[in-house]
Amino acid sequence: SLALLFVLCVPAFSQPSSKSVETFLIDNFDTDQEWSWTTSASRFVAEGYPKIGKFQGIPNSLKPFYKDSEVEPMVLGVKAAFNRKGDNWFEIYPTKDDKPVDVPFIGNVTHMDFWVWGANYNYYLEVLVRDATGRVHVLPAGSLAFNGWRNIIVSIPGWLQQHSHLRSGPETMSFVGFRIRTDAAEYVDNFVIFLDQIKYTTNPLSFIYDG
Repeated sequence: SLALLFVLCVPAFSQPSSKSVETFLIDNFDTDQEWSWTTSASRFVAEGYPKIGKFQGIPNSLKPFYKDSEVEPMVLGVKAAFNRKGDNWFEIYPTKDDKPVDVPFIGNVTHMDFWVWGANYNYYLEVLVRDATGRVHVLPAGSLAFNGWRNIIVSIPGWLQQHSHLRSGPETMSFVGFRIRTDAAEYVDNFVIFLDQIKYTTNPLSFIYDG
């Protein structure tokens, strides 16, 4: 009957796509966003550090994308120094109205993707994300013991709760910031890091009910 045919056809239009994949840009530092960036550090940080700012520059691999662009490519840089070796760290994170602000993710995120300039120090990079229950998770992004620019890709674990049906608290997982930790035996008197093209890959339709 016509009624039975209608019932059988409805799910075909209401099922979310499992194949839609998009890349969203959090920041490339070339243009102003609704947030700015700041940094903070552990207690043995040297006076006047860490320092943060935007600088002209771009990874060589990205230069072809700016060939015909009138936008001046910029990167985010942080310089840090500590008074003694040990478990030192500093964080880089977005702010709004002088307060830390999370950047909500869209869809079901599978990877984060960004460029990092390393100074060949034995430091460790971590990505901080907040799940849909409000809990912050630390995702290892590897060692910074390399020279020059490197594209780093961090997988988002499937067990992280990225969406919530609750009316209170965050609705989706969000990006909190980066943390850089020093190795206990590494020099800590002069370190510089640059970041560019912070992006993430996601299935934006995986949690949309199109019914």
